[in-house]
Amino acid sequence: MSVQTPSQPAVPQMNAIVQQSLGGPEVLERVSTARPVAAPGEILVKVHAAGVNPVDLAVRAGYFPLLGEPPFSLGWDVAGTVEVVGEGVTGFAAGDEVFGMPRFPQAGNAYAEYVAAPAEQFAHRPAALPVIEAGALPLSGLTAYQALVRIAGLRAGQRVLIHAASGGVGHLAVQIAKARGAYVIGTARAEKHTILKKLGADELIDYTLADFAEAVEPVDVVFDLVGGENARRSVAVLRPGGLIVSAIDHDPGLTPEEAQASGVRFEPVVVHQSAEDLAGLRELVEAGALRVHVGLTLPLAEAGQAHRISAGRAVTGKLVLIP
Repeated sequence: MSVQTPSQPAVPQMNAIVQQSLGGPEVLERVSTARPVAAPGEILVKVHAAGVNPVDLAVRAGYFPLLGEPPFSLGWDVAGTVEVVGEGVTGFAAGDEVFGMPRFPQAGNAYAEYVAAPAEQFAHRPAALPVIEAGALPLSGLTAYQALVRIAGLRAGQRVLIHAASGGVGHLAVQIAKARGAYVIGTARAEKHTILKKLGADELIDYTLADFAEAVEPVDVVFDLVGGENARRSVAVLRPGGLIVSAIDHDPGLTPEEAQASGVRFEPVVVHQSAEDLAGLRELVEAGALRVHVGLTLPLAEAGQAHRISAGRAVTGKLVLIP
């Protein structure tokens, strides 16, 4: 007589993008994998939008070995809906709309249909922030906020030069600086000037036609999103004692010692988890002082194509994946 054993309940599945090796965009593959589970202190979020950032491309290719050797899944920008609240979580409930930067600098696994992560790494999405924009905000927004508010302490009346002002971090930095009362100068191609003016830039320089080192009057702060020679040449536009904040880790172009020898300061910004700073971004959105420009959206399955486009830097603002 045969004995039938009870069948095991099926493990819920989801689509996710993973890579088995380092390399070009072609290593990004869509797979079906087990849906994560919210551990104590965590929430499970159904992802509606996942932003693509330069760090994603660097980690994928192996230029920035943040996650070690594959296999792993990329992505740290998330906006979505709380599906499950883990034990001990009191600040969120199922159905809440949230956004955040889960687990950075560990694997955030945002290129997926679901993400489970500590609840304190999310914030409630304000009604004024559409979900697609919310999915593009956390990492870039925190980078800009921590550079200009926490490190530079930017205040009203100061002058700030933002390099690559039309990019994902740059266009947010323009608005944050303006909200602080600064005079904002940005470098960007001429075709990006119209939108940057709308975002609050006071002065814009087409770096393909003019030398910013000759065109810019002295500034108090430079926020460098280019690196290399660009940083070294930025020293010339700083007032004595001025500050260069760099978000470039692989080739910042300058050291604190070299800056000091020229009578200025140099500090890197390394984005980090901060519920307080995430709340600061939320307050700026609610005040109407910050919005996210999403230049392009693509389906999650086209993550490889998203990386190819991002590498060409043709998109103004952010590129977002839609699971």
